[in-house]
Amino acid sequence: MEFRDLKSQYQRYKQEIDSSIQEVIDSGSFIGGGVVEELEELLAEYVGVDHCISCANGTEAMALVLMAWGVEKGDAVFVPDFTFFSTGEVVSFRGATPIFIDVNRDTFNIDVSKLEDAIKKTIEEGKLRARAIIPVDLFGLPANHYEIDALSKKYNLLVLEDGAQGFGGSINGKKACSFGNAATTSFFPAKPLGCYGDGGAIFTNDSSLAEALKSLRVHGKGKSKYDNIQVGVNSRLDTIQASILKVKLKAFVEHELENVNLISRFYNEQLRSVVDIPVIPEGYYSSFAQYTIKLGSKEERDGLQRHLRGNGIPSMVYYQKGLHSQAAFSHLKNMNFDYSVSNKLTETVLSLPMHPYLSKEEVDKVCSSIKEYLASVSNIAQFN
Repeated sequence: MEFRDLKSQYQRYKQEIDSSIQEVIDSGSFIGGGVVEELEELLAEYVGVDHCISCANGTEAMALVLMAWGVEKGDAVFVPDFTFFSTGEVVSFRGATPIFIDVNRDTFNIDVSKLEDAIKKTIEEGKLRARAIIPVDLFGLPANHYEIDALSKKYNLLVLEDGAQGFGGSINGKKACSFGNAATTSFFPAKPLGCYGDGGAIFTNDSSLAEALKSLRVHGKGKSKYDNIQVGVNSRLDTIQASILKVKLKAFVEHELENVNLISRFYNEQLRSVVDIPVIPEGYYSSFAQYTIKLGSKEERDGLQRHLRGNGIPSMVYYQKGLHSQAAFSHLKNMNFDYSVSNKLTETVLSLPMHPYLSKEEVDKVCSSIKEYLASVSNIAQFN
C-alpha cells in the first residue's frame, strides 16, 4: 500500500505525460516559453485570480512575495506554530521575525483569536512592526480566511496565503490560493497537484506585484535578461515540469479532487466512532493533502503507527514538533505564547494513506487495523 500513490497516477496518464515531456525535448526549449505561460494561465483561471507567476518551489514562492513587499529586519510576521518549517523559515530568511501562533484543535489551522492577541501585544510592545500574516491551509483545508482578512484590515497587515497543501480546497466556492493579498502553492510531488521534481507558483490580483515578481524570479530582470533593474534570485519553473503539470491539472480537475473527498467519506464512516476524524467546517471543501486523525495520547498514537506498519500500512506524523520548538528558532525572544494545542497535536496526530487512487478495499484494511489495535488497547486497560 502506498501513502501517496504517484505510480498508479503515472500508469493511468503515462501516454499523455510521456508525450508532453517528449514534446519539450523535441522543441529544445527547457526554460520558460509557451508551455510555462500556458500553465500559468490555466492555473490562474482555475483559482480565479488575474495572475499566476510560476517559480522553482513553494518555499521560494513565499520568499519572493516577502521580498517584493520589502519585508525586512524589524518586521513581525505572524505564522501558525503547527506547520512545516518553511513557513517560518522564509520570514527569517528576509531578516524579519516570525511570531508563532497556536492553532485550532479541530481544523489544525491558525487560531484567529490567539492571532489577534499576538498582533495587539506586538503593537503595544512596539519593538517590532506588525507587517504580515501567513495563514497556512493545512492538510488541504483552507484557513479561516474571512476572519483573517478582517483582522488584516483592522491592523493594516498584508496577508500571504500559504496554499502549499491547500490547492483545490475552497470556502463557499472561493478557491484556495485566491485569498489574501497574494497566495502561494507548491508542486512538490506529494502535494495535491504535484510535478516530478520541485515547483511552485504565486497567485495575486495585484498587477504591480505580479510584475515585480516576474522580475525578481529572474535575477531582477528588466526589459531583457541582461537588463537588471533590481537584485533578485534565480527561481524558475522548468518547462518539462510545466508540461507534466498541464496533464496532471486536467486529471486533478476532472476526478482526483472528487476522489480524495470520496475516500475521506469512506474513512469517516468507519472511524468516526473510534478516533477524532478531520473536521471540515460548513461551507469548506478540503483537497485532503493528508487525512489526519487524532489519538488519545502519544503512546496510543505511536503504538497504532507500529501496528499499522506491521500490517504493511504506511502512515506519517505531521508534525513532530511545533515551530516554536525548532532549534533554528531558539534565539527568538517572542515565544512566550500559549502553544498548548500545537504541543498536544504533535503527540497525537497521525496521517493515513490518502490519494485519488486508493481503493475502498485498502481503506477497509486501514480502518480494520485501526479498530483492531484500539480494541486490543481497550481490552488491556480493562484487564489491568
